[in-house]
Amino acid sequence: MDPKSHWEKVYATKAPDAVSWYRAHLETSLALIERSADTYSASIIDVGGGESTLVDDLLARGYQNITVLDVSQTAIDVTRKRLGLAAVQVCWLAVDITKVQLAPNTYDVWHDRAVFHFLTGSEERLAYVRQVAHAVRPGGHVIVSTFGPEGPTMCSGLDVALYDAEALHEQFGIRFRLVDSSKELHQTPFGTTQQFLYCYCRVE
Repeated sequence: MDPKSHWEKVYATKAPDAVSWYRAHLETSLALIERSADTYSASIIDVGGGESTLVDDLLARGYQNITVLDVSQTAIDVTRKRLGLAAVQVCWLAVDITKVQLAPNTYDVWHDRAVFHFLTGSEERLAYVRQVAHAVRPGGHVIVSTFGPEGPTMCSGLDVALYDAEALHEQFGIRFRLVDSSKELHQTPFGTTQQFLYCYCRVE
């Protein structure tokens, strides 16, 4: 099954709060975005935003230039419906991040919580990194969160890659200067715990 079909099935059959990565508010992501974005007009892309509430919280804080990208149109439709009239303030992209061609030097902040660790093939990872290097402006910031070294090895029926900060930064290369990293224990809706790693980089 190709990635789009897989994720369409996941989002069509599970409620937004019935997936392991669900969190009512992404506090760590919000803090890093606020640290990265100089103004409320900063261009922010949330890769794999799907049914995440991050876009709700960014709009509530006054950010005006938000793009939500997800491979699943179903997930995007759920979030647009949830936002109601506010959805028109957001740019929505239902595409595969490893295959789409984003506009160059467009984004000030790139955010990804729990997409990159699903890219278990080297070509997929290389395509993703090229996309980031192409689409984020020099001086912009990249926030990528994956499962940490003690995280699960599978999620939603798919194998995932586990990273520590050094290994994740190595995937991106020297053009991405590592500013900070941290680990977070995420409590799933099912009462289990997952270790997430956050890496925060500046594009040179």
